[in-house]
Amino acid sequence: MFIIREGRPDDVPGLAVLRATWAAEQDPALMDDPAFDATFREWMTASPRKFFVADYGGELVGMLNLMIFERMPKPGTESSRWVYLGNAYVLPEFRNAGVGGQLVDASIRFAQSINAVRMVLSPSDESRDFYARLGFEPAAELNILRF
Repeated sequence: MFIIREGRPDDVPGLAVLRATWAAEQDPALMDDPAFDATFREWMTASPRKFFVADYGGELVGMLNLMIFERMPKPGTESSRWVYLGNAYVLPEFRNAGVGGQLVDASIRFAQSINAVRMVLSPSDESRDFYARLGFEPAAELNILRF
């Protein structure tokens, strides 16, 4: 049985392994990057996020992270926040078993607990149906400038 929980500092090595495994699905040569652990730790330090993980007997089998954006307050209103959901990944042997859905559900509950006004994400073509089943819908209210 797997447990969905908030990530902890001691999960960093497991998160790095999940990220490398995910990258290796697209290009197996990426699994052999000896500098990746240090690069991942630097990113974690520079880009603090809220992680949720799927733990199966002490091994991380899934993850996602949330970036919380606090809006600038203005007179007469409380500040608000919104959440960006990113880097959702589940090991192939645990897919289609509810792990991804439970990770997203945990992130939604967290976002609601901090009174976020919305959660956004940038789904891949392959994940659009998954997120639609969880209630996410295409948005037309944001603009983007691509570099």
